[in-house]
Formats: sequence, C-alpha cells, structure tokens
Amino acid sequence: MNNAIAIIEIGSNNTKTHIYQNNELIMENNTTIEFKKNYKINNKINEKDLEKLYVIIKLVLTYTKNVYIFGCSIFRNITKKELNKINEKIKKDFALEIKVVSQEEEAKYTAFGCYNNINYDKNICIFIGGGGSTELIFVNKGKIIFQKYYDFGVVDITNKFPSLKDDIPTCTFDEVYQYISTLIDDIDIKADILILAGGDHLYWYNNARYKLLPNKLYQKDNQEYMLTIEMSDKYDKDALITSLDRIRNNSDNPLWFDGSRAMKVITNYISHQVAANYIIPTKINMEDGLKDLLIK
Repeated sequence: MNNAIAIIEIGSNNTKTHIYQNNELIMENNTTIEFKKNYKINNKINEKDLEKLYVIIKLVLTYTKNVYIFGCSIFRNITKKELNKINEKIKKDFALEIKVVSQEEEAKYTAFGCYNNINYDKNICIFIGGGGSTELIFVNKGKIIFQKYYDFGVVDITNKFPSLKDDIPTCTFDEVYQYISTLIDDIDIKADILILAGGDHLYWYNNARYKLLPNKLYQKDNQEYMLTIEMSDKYDKDALITSLDRIRNNSDNPLWFDGSRAMKVITNYISHQVAANYIIPTKINMEDGLKDLLIK
C-alpha cells in the first residue's frame, strides 16, 4: 500500500492509530498505554510502555512505510536527552522517529478536524481532552475566535480521586466537580454547542448504553450524534453511581474506562462554564486535522 499513510498519536493515556488510503480510513486502533501514570513512578518513560508502542509500530508497518508518529502531552515534558534515546531506538529498529507536537499544535489540528466544513451561525466550543492536558477552542463561522489551554487531564483527576476507577466510587460527583472548578478559571466567552474531541467519547456512551440523539444542528459524517444539556447532566451524574464494571464488561478495552468518569465530570463542568445547550460527542483526534495536510 505505497499510497497509504499512517498517523500514530501518542497521548498520556491512549495511543491512537489511523491509516488512510486515498483519503479513506482503512484501519483505526486505540490502545491504552499509561505513559503519564507510569512515568511518575521512576520519573522516566516506562520501558514496558515503549514495548507496547513498538508492537503498534510493527503492526502499522505491515500496512505502509509512510508512518508519522506524534508525541503529545507527556512527551512534551520529558527531557531532550530522554527523547533522543527513545528516537535512537525507533530509528534503528523502524527507520522512524517521534515528533513532539506542542499543545497549541495538537489543539489546532484536532479542532480543524471538528469545525472544517461546518455550517453553523452560533459559537461552537471544541473541548480537546487527554490524559495530561485540556484545550478549549472557540469557533464561529469557521474561524477560531478564542483559545484556552490547561495543563491537566483525566490522569491528574483520577490520581486525585483514585476511587473513580472502582466499580462504585467513594467520591461524589459534586466533590470532583468542585475540585475541577479550582483548576479552571471563569470562562467569559459562551458557546451554543460543546464538541467533545481528543478521544473516543462515543466509546463511553456506546458501552454505557446511553441513548444519543441524531445531530439535527448540522450535517457532518464524523459528528452524527448529539445530546441536550439536560441529557448530558443526567448521564454524567449517573456515571458516578452506576457500576463501572458492568460498563467495562460491555467493551473490548476495559482499561480505557479508568479515566472515563474523570472525563465526564471535566466535560460537564466545561459545558456549564460555556453555557452550552447541546453536546456533540465524537472520536475526532489530531489525525483528523493532520490527514488533510499529509495526504497530497
């Protein structure tokens, strides 16, 4: 597949892979690799986590040699010496290397994958959440009008409230919500729609068996569903009192759900800060914006 390209996005908690041929997605994978969590143990990237990454690279190379690897979040914080050592190994074994993208670049590419070709007159806020960072991009009529960047993500919230990973947590929705409010200053600009991006937000709703509505606000293939703010509030609060083990058992990646409750409280807080009326859950990532730049 000489004309296929692959994009591997390494996040703090999940590594996402997309392979495109003639602009069509032919392979998609999301693997939980807890780089940030394990980094904190010895203050360096865990070798076992790297081995998991190498397995993904080997798989991708069976499709194409046109592979782009982007390091986000935790890879922005490691030393240049450590990054060079990792890249020496990847260059030697695979003739590839990790390019670290800034928080601003990651947000820009992801946001573009969301708002490109949307026809909507009111403000849209694009939430880009990950294991170690959070970004908000406000858009009106296809133009970015405001941006906010935060140096925390679901891993940080889950470390603060570890019982969020349990079947039934000992912390309450209100406790987590209040803590998140101390991390995010008041947001003056408002938006009618909050788009959830940066991870597979649909994976949560699908495995939790929560009903979604068809997106009647605008048409875009990768944004087919929506919730009202009332539905979102009900589902997000229910997430902290319902059985997480039941939801995990519905999935093919149970470990993914370790950060899921933290994500629900973060997005709920943001939705009210921006006074959103509608929530659009997506699985749009940085690759969705990057592919248009890389595919000639």
